[in-house]
Amino acid sequence: MSDQIVGAASGFAWRDRVLAFRAALERFPLAILQFLFRFSIAAVFWNSGLTKIQSWQTTVVLFRDEYKVPLLPPEIAATLGASVELTCPVLLVLGLFTRLATLPMLGMTFVIEVFVYPQDWIEHLGWASFLLFILTRGPGPISLDRWLAPLLLGRGGASRP
Repeated sequence: MSDQIVGAASGFAWRDRVLAFRAALERFPLAILQFLFRFSIAAVFWNSGLTKIQSWQTTVVLFRDEYKVPLLPPEIAATLGASVELTCPVLLVLGLFTRLATLPMLGMTFVIEVFVYPQDWIEHLGWASFLLFILTRGPGPISLDRWLAPLLLGRGGASRP
């Protein structure tokens, strides 16, 4: 009988530890995750943009022969791609016009998935997940958006830019 009491008591201790660990995880600052998501997805696009501008002729050839983006000439598609990849990541890392910056990146992710590399859907799903999180939850408090919102929107403006 005493073994059952000891077993029950240790079961309660184990449950209390699990609950305490869960509570500690739930206190992890969302602001840190928001910044890490912004930084992580920005790095993916930024590195791709740097690759494009290292050899512009090679980039145009890739857009013409491999990427084959529909409706756009390769030169225009390459220019649009590089422009998005070199501007939107900077905005994301700074947290400036953050939600707006996610939209072209989501559009690029969609085009890449549907028309260029549909077999890489797992990677693209990860990109889209980061971007959709940022779009729907905002940049968080570690952002210029958060600091500029009261100036641009007034004191009664949105509390979560």
